[in-house]
This record gives sequence, C-alpha cells and structure tokens, in this order.
Amino acid sequence: MADFDFDLFVIGAGSGGVRAGRMAAAMGVKVAVAEDRHLGGTCVNVGCVPKKLFVYASHYAEDFENSRGFGWTPGDAGFDWPTLRDNKTKEIERLNGIYNNLLVNSGCELIHGRATLVGPHTVAVGDKTYTAERILVAVGGWPNVPEFPGSEHVISSNEVFYLDEFPKRAIVVGGGYIAVEFAGIFAGLGAKTDLIYRGEMFLRGFDNEVREFTAEEVAKKGINLRFNTNITEIEKQEDGTLVATLTDGSTVEADAIMYATGRNPKVAGLGLEELGIEQGKNGAIIVNDDFQTNVPSVYAIGDVIDRVQLTPVALAEGMALVRNLYGGQNQKVDYDLIATAVFCQPNIGTVGLTEEQARERYENVDVYKSSFRAMKHTLSGSDEKTFMKMLVDRDSDKVLGVHMVGPDAGEIIQGIAVALKAGATKAVFDSTIGIHPTAAEEFVTMREPAK
Repeated sequence: MADFDFDLFVIGAGSGGVRAGRMAAAMGVKVAVAEDRHLGGTCVNVGCVPKKLFVYASHYAEDFENSRGFGWTPGDAGFDWPTLRDNKTKEIERLNGIYNNLLVNSGCELIHGRATLVGPHTVAVGDKTYTAERILVAVGGWPNVPEFPGSEHVISSNEVFYLDEFPKRAIVVGGGYIAVEFAGIFAGLGAKTDLIYRGEMFLRGFDNEVREFTAEEVAKKGINLRFNTNITEIEKQEDGTLVATLTDGSTVEADAIMYATGRNPKVAGLGLEELGIEQGKNGAIIVNDDFQTNVPSVYAIGDVIDRVQLTPVALAEGMALVRNLYGGQNQKVDYDLIATAVFCQPNIGTVGLTEEQARERYENVDVYKSSFRAMKHTLSGSDEKTFMKMLVDRDSDKVLGVHMVGPDAGEIIQGIAVALKAGATKAVFDSTIGIHPTAAEEFVTMREPAK
C-alpha cells in the first residue's frame, strides 16, 4: 500500500471543502485543507453572509418611513457607509476565526496558500509538495466580467463589500440573484440606481409570473429597470464619473458600475489540464454521481462542478462524499425540490416547479394564487404587495411548486419545502389550520384554482 502524507487533501476552505474536511477528520481520516484567500469561501466573505447584512441595512430607510403610519416620528436619519462596511468586516473576520478553529479543532491540518494539482496523488502549495490518497477540489467560483472598452472601471461582487465611498449613482448589470439583490441594496442605501439587463426580463429560470410581479415591485422602490439593453463602452471622466454608453446609443452616468453577470468555476492555474481532468465549456469539473473525476483519485464538489450554485448544496455534496468514502454508505444528493430565496426587496422564496415546467411535465395543472397588501401596510401607507402561487397536479393532488414574493418569503418557503419533500398534497395544505394573522396562512386557505 502506498504511503501518503494525507488520506484526503482538500483544495479550498469554502462551505463544501470545510464540511468535507471536518467530517472526514472526525472519522479518523488524516486531512489537510489548503486555502489561499478566504476561510469560509465566497459565501462567508463576499457572498451570502455580507450580502444579507447589507440587505438588512438597506431596508431601514423604508422601515423608518413606514413607521409614521404607526405613530412614530422618525428623526433625520443619516446613513454612514464606513460604519456598515467596517462592522460587516469585523463580523466576517469573526467568522473567519470560527472556520479556522472548526478545521483545526476537528483535526485537519490547515495550509495557507494556493494549491495546485501536480499529479493524481500530489498537490503543490508554494515550494512544498504533499501527497494524498485522495484529492478533493472545492475551490468554488469567480465573478465573470466580460471584456469591452472601459471594463477595467467596473467592480464585481468581490469588491462591492469594501468600497472606499458609497456611490450616489450606481449601475448594476445582470439579471440573476446577485444583480437584483444589489440593485435593491444600492437603492435602499440611497443611491440612484439603474439595473441593466440584456434580456426581456430578469431572473431567468424562475416562474414567469413571479418574475413579472417582482419587476413591478422592484420598480416601486425607485430602481430604474432597463431591459433589452447592455453597456457597450464605459468612459471615466476627470472627476471620476463613469459614463456608460448603451446599445441604443444613450448614456448613463454613475459613480460605480457593478457587473453581476454570472460566475465561472475558479479553475485557472489549478493544473486540471495537465492532469487530463475532464472539464465543461466554462471550466466546470466533470464528475460522476459520486463526485469522482475521470482521474479516480481526484474528486470535486460545490460551485466548481457547476450543478447548483448554492451553499447548502455544496454542504450536502461534501457530506455525501465523506459518508460514502469513509462511512460505508451509498448516499446520493437529491437535487430535486431545492428551495431557494432571492433577497431582493420584497424577497422571493420558491421551491419546486415553475408553472411553465409543470405544464410541460403534467397534463392537468391547477394554479392557485393570491396577491394582497400585507397587513402591516394597511397602516404604513406603502403600496408594496405580496404574491403567492401554488401549482398542483389535478390528477394526483400532489403539490408541484410553491412560490412567494413578499417579506420573509425565504423563511416561509423553507418550511413549505419540507412539506413538498414529504410529498404533500393540496388536501394536506387545505386541512392545515393557519396561523392568524400572518401572510403564511394564505398558503393553507387558497381554495379555488385560478381560471
């Protein structure tokens, strides 16, 4: 039997890599984890966690205004960007320390530096090499910013959390989660905000009715939605102003232009090509159902395999891998009914099929939906609305998908995801007594399908 330095060498200390490393070490496996940038990966450092903190911050101005209808007289509230930015950074540093302790205390050897593959069982970090029976690649993704005249002046989600100054005018380019969320953040914190997307409607892949409803609500927040257009050129003026030229020849001025146009697997310089590891068009590492590459000793999980780019999915993949390799199990990750949320304003929460998908797969689909003004806004004066939608297979009564746009949508849909995972029918929802008064109770009181 070959003598290796480690049983498992994990490249990348993001969500998936840390979970896999910790679990394996707890089983007595000799584990090393290498990370060259952020302990905790994208999610903790320049992703989900700081983004959610910024979303909270951006909502206060609206809350202050809404409080007037409840008898409050808010004073002249001012927003200080350095306070938010620096308090966020302190929290991230605290989390970095926690991740460090989790790895070290579990028995993993933490190696700081950029790791590259130099053989089926060999990894190089700096001028040192390490051998391992198995290598797990969990390096995540990286923002994809297209090259065009002036593209050097834009920022991505990597830089937006650390801006020296908060922009008075902001442009966000893109149509996915990150773009829609940051348009809301910029606008909520006081920036004049334009969202530019080359397609007809943002949030491709979501239920069309949800997309359209969200666009209406987002526009109410003062965000200027510019669909079917794109930036062709950016010029920086002497005073620092960025002038973006659009495809129709018009121009928009901004102090910051953020590109949220997708993320690609962070595989550059990793040594995959030299080792002959198969990759997809965007560099994604191709793996089988056991997360094994065509090089049997090398595995990969998380955003780098580009299946479902969500932190909880990377965690599930890491746990399944370790249980199968070292726990004698045969666990498969179920990618069906993955609930997700978009922290735009108002939030989106969704699980299961869209109406378009349901009608493609099932012959008889009933659609239940409701749109209403939340109880809070009967006094706040806000014209924000909430939207709920449920898709049911009429023949089996099985609930196929549930969608919500409104406050706390993610919190509500998480519970409903459990019901769908358990195979709940519409009759089960109908027989459930609601919690009153809540928005969530609407999901158990929708009796008649839409015509």
